[in-house]
Amino acid sequence: MKTVNIILMGFGNVGQAFLRVAQEKNEFCRIRYGLDIKFYSIFEIGGAIHSSQALNTSEVIEKYSSLTMFRKNPLWKPDLKLTSVLDSIKPGVLVECTPSNIKSGEPGLRHIRHALDRGWHVVTASKGPLVIDFRGLHEKAENKHVALKFSGATAAALPALDIALYSLAGAEISRIEGILNGTTNYILTRMKEGVDYKEALKEAQSKGIAETDPSLDVSGLDTASKILIISNALQKTDFTLDDMTVEGIDAIPPYLLNQGRKKDRALKLLGILFKRAEELRLEVRLTVIDSSHPLFGVDGTNKGIVFTTDTMDSITVTGGKSDPKGAGASLLKDIINIYRKE
Repeated sequence: MKTVNIILMGFGNVGQAFLRVAQEKNEFCRIRYGLDIKFYSIFEIGGAIHSSQALNTSEVIEKYSSLTMFRKNPLWKPDLKLTSVLDSIKPGVLVECTPSNIKSGEPGLRHIRHALDRGWHVVTASKGPLVIDFRGLHEKAENKHVALKFSGATAAALPALDIALYSLAGAEISRIEGILNGTTNYILTRMKEGVDYKEALKEAQSKGIAETDPSLDVSGLDTASKILIISNALQKTDFTLDDMTVEGIDAIPPYLLNQGRKKDRALKLLGILFKRAEELRLEVRLTVIDSSHPLFGVDGTNKGIVFTTDTMDSITVTGGKSDPKGAGASLLKDIINIYRKE
């Protein structure tokens, strides 16, 4: 039995979902993979719940899920520093779930660097650090002989990276098209049904699909961040957001909306990697697709991605609707794949 020590950074929706999934799957992971997953610290703004013994995760979930109660946990340590915890526990996995800042990468970038420097594996759902310093973090992980996993930062439950890195090994990928944001896909689906943008957004927010501040999603920047990370991981490129043309859904031209509402047509926000004059390009573009396109039926909060290859033709993966549980499950998957032996 392999003991896996976990430090969880961030106890918002995704962090809580991950803790619940890890708790639910604890016995399954022990039996199926020989992994005994133990949490020692859960960090939030201002400190952490921490113990030198493994935390009782069931108790944390049942009694301390709200942030008000979280800080009333007897094990709450105000102003506890991540570095001191990293140095005091046998290295395992840092799970990074703090809010993503795609301009600075912080605070996740700092957390990940600290962990890698100390020989900890890292699994992250935070996109910002990877957008800002993908190559630097990747090289640091290689130099320290530890893993940096981030499938939760690209499409959550949709196994886009897994398919490309493993199932398409040996194939050259010349084009990628992806519906990578469930919020925008939900809004576009409702707009096709005749609902206007403001009402569709309000509806998405009321259902918890869209954030109170949806700007990262509706501007196209979330999709841009995801296709950028996918490209830099698969193609060894060094794209930044400044290299991209990015469209959003907050000001859709009427002619595009009308085209997308036609029978056998659909308006989608696609993250696209393509070649032009043998040079790889990235963009996020509002695109009207017809019923022959493999992403045509990907509606609501579902996502999908199409890889065009030289030897395996076109491969499509769909599903993985936007949901904190799916994101949490993707983090657990990455942890399992660090340690699994088959």
